[in-house]
Amino acid sequence: MATFRKIGILTSGGDAPGMNACVKAVVNKAYALGIEVVGIRGGYAGLIRGDLIPLTQQSVSNVIGTGGTFLYSSRCPEFATEEGMRVAVEICKKNQIDAMICIGGDGTFRGATDLTFHGIPSIGLPGTIDNDITATDYTIGLDTSINTTVNMIDCLRDTCESHARINVVEVMGRHCGQIALYAAIASGAVAVAIPERPFDEAAALDKIRALRKNGKRGMIVVVAEGLTNPDGSPYAETLTKRIEEYTGISTRFARFAHVVRGGNPTVRDRTTASDMASRAVELLVEGKSNVVMCELDGEIRDVDIAFALIADRMYKNKLKDGDLDRFSADELDSMRALIAKRNREIDRLYQVAADVGF
Repeated sequence: MATFRKIGILTSGGDAPGMNACVKAVVNKAYALGIEVVGIRGGYAGLIRGDLIPLTQQSVSNVIGTGGTFLYSSRCPEFATEEGMRVAVEICKKNQIDAMICIGGDGTFRGATDLTFHGIPSIGLPGTIDNDITATDYTIGLDTSINTTVNMIDCLRDTCESHARINVVEVMGRHCGQIALYAAIASGAVAVAIPERPFDEAAALDKIRALRKNGKRGMIVVVAEGLTNPDGSPYAETLTKRIEEYTGISTRFARFAHVVRGGNPTVRDRTTASDMASRAVELLVEGKSNVVMCELDGEIRDVDIAFALIADRMYKNKLKDGDLDRFSADELDSMRALIAKRNREIDRLYQVAADVGF
């Protein structure tokens, strides 16, 4: 058992609905165990600046249902330098911060593992709407972003139906198409295009033209933002023009962009955030660190951060020389199993979208 006087908590990278629920759960669990909590405002940049605020159960009592992150967030290249890390560790020691909980994506986890190796035990929580962390089935913020996306598509559909129009909708997710897939299924989109799988544009155009011939008025096409043309320009805009040229149907383009990062978190995100955060505090007290909380097959588990980061690189074909050297054959097999599982899920959702899209 580890003895802590104070835990620090920060949010880093892109904000995600449910981050505030994480903070509330950390504070409540820590205080139940007699541990103080200090919030770092502005992510790792705020840690380097020493922008700290005490967090109490009273101060976080009403944040569970709010979107964004009241601790704020930022990107911090300085934290990746040895000087930046030295300053951050000094700030922790000066303020008697014995451990850290860091909420965000893969960049946030790299920061957490660096802190651990410099003597500040740290645990990561997966707060990112993209669901692009291979080691976990679910990341905090995904459900809210999908619901926000679907609500907006529903509004567009009203106008599409009224004017017999098509709307091509580009949604966030970087190089992960899960928001697009879930939104396409839930909104009844006639086609969906994602970075992970080849998109048969010709078949989609023929389908749209046939649907119109059979009397369908309004139609929605969903495209993940990570899908680009060879020159790097957004494919969704190109597809919009091609649909109108090929079918003769009035076609509009909508980019939802950062709107889907905001909004009050859903029950799914509030409960998952609370569960992961509470368990993270327990693990720190048990003496564990340098792990990320993951949801795997419906259970909250801790996964070594280095394992999670390299599994992610393996899935995204971004491995560097030497990345796999520290891992055993069993660990490498586990990474491959996670990747196979992720690919099966993408294939399943893609097929469902194709089957039900109308």
